[in-house]
Amino acid sequence: MKSAAETLNPTRVKLTVEVPFDELKPNLAAAYKKIGAQIQVPGFRRGKVPPAVVDQRLGRGVVLDEAVNDALPKLYVQALQENDLQPLGQPEVDVTKFVDGDALEFTAEVDVRPDIELPDYSNMQAEVEPVEVAEDDVTEQLQGLRERFGSLSDVERAAADGDFVTIDLSASKDGTPIEEAQASGLSYEVGKGTMVDGLDEALVGMSVGESATFSSTLMGGDRSGQEVDIEVTVQGVQEQELPELDDDFAQTASEFDTIDELRADLRDKLTRGRRLEQAGAARDAVLEKLLTMVEVPLPDAVVAEELAGRREQITQQLAQAGMSQEDYLEQEEQTAEEFEADLTTRVRDALAAQFVLEKVATTEQLGVSEGDLSQHIVRRAQQAGVTPDQYAQHAVEHDHISLLVSEVVRGKALATIVERAQITDTNGEPVELKTLQPDGTYADPDEVAAAAAEQVAAAEQAETADEASQAAADAEPRQAEA
Repeated sequence: MKSAAETLNPTRVKLTVEVPFDELKPNLAAAYKKIGAQIQVPGFRRGKVPPAVVDQRLGRGVVLDEAVNDALPKLYVQALQENDLQPLGQPEVDVTKFVDGDALEFTAEVDVRPDIELPDYSNMQAEVEPVEVAEDDVTEQLQGLRERFGSLSDVERAAADGDFVTIDLSASKDGTPIEEAQASGLSYEVGKGTMVDGLDEALVGMSVGESATFSSTLMGGDRSGQEVDIEVTVQGVQEQELPELDDDFAQTASEFDTIDELRADLRDKLTRGRRLEQAGAARDAVLEKLLTMVEVPLPDAVVAEELAGRREQITQQLAQAGMSQEDYLEQEEQTAEEFEADLTTRVRDALAAQFVLEKVATTEQLGVSEGDLSQHIVRRAQQAGVTPDQYAQHAVEHDHISLLVSEVVRGKALATIVERAQITDTNGEPVELKTLQPDGTYADPDEVAAAAAEQVAAAEQAETADEASQAAADAEPRQAEA
């Protein structure tokens, strides 16, 4: 077989393939066998019909077509390998010449991974916001704790912001009640803004037994987006009483003995969380800068396919939330054209990042161990709210393991780039990421180095064991021969 590749554009090639007729003979034999097993001919058992009889009954052309269809997939893959191409998507195959007894000629056009020339990413610089925790941030956390441990008591006055009310809601359209928009005995904090628009304004100043009607737009269900009349009736008003911020409260709400210890712990947790946020911002900043330094041509078909998938995903998410696309656009204050342009930009950026990181992984010869994959599955399972075994089983059943491996590889590539970057905050202080742990704490540098050394030693030991096993396996046949 002979093959040649013609570059049509940076992401699409055309393969031209010529296959001698002799190389198709195994496919012809398989075609005769397959067709012979499908037809009934008097005097012959099924599957034992001679080729000459098959030709007489169906024509030689039917067999040739079957042989070519059987051969093309393997020939296409062989041509890809000969020309060192990595395809994206399915090819457009055209048989340009095939006469019985002569060579088969065909072409195949296919999108391929772009050939990316990476810039020097050994010392990129990026800037992020500093990690800062203000006293107001700690106070806000303490206030949340106070509210969790607060108590409610009935009051004989009109409702005000911050009160908890028990209410009945009834929606109607043109005077006709909407059956699926009726509720009673709801508990709601006035001023939260978590229900329909206009409810908080209506509740302020209402007393037990009073009703009020206001207009609002439904945000869920079959009537999402419709303007309706909503009647609210107050059944009860309660005031929240918050505990004092003292040592007694600290002992009730936490494992600490004093309020100062509780404050310090809350500040530490906020600091750790913001370190992780800063690390995420640093990774984004480094990747964004790298993408501005390299040109990444994108196959139109791949972009279109990814866009279609994203649109379908968004449609499903909106349906689950009981929202229409019109409601979503209104909420985001976007036109349909602006939404589409924004989505296209995000898809193209994501694809460019994917191709660049895969190129980095190849350049750095990054691999994925079983441990790497297992840790990734554990994290994914936590995000999905299932057990690691359930997530792994789902991935196997849906043939997603290769996708997970690719995610790990790209993650390691990004980590490699970030580790070599010079990252500072806007105050000019260096940002330490190498020893940052998943919980936001910093590991001891000596412990990190020791752990890395242990991993290297374990890998070398495993490699030595594999070599010994292979040597033993190779020796067995020689011993048997002796």
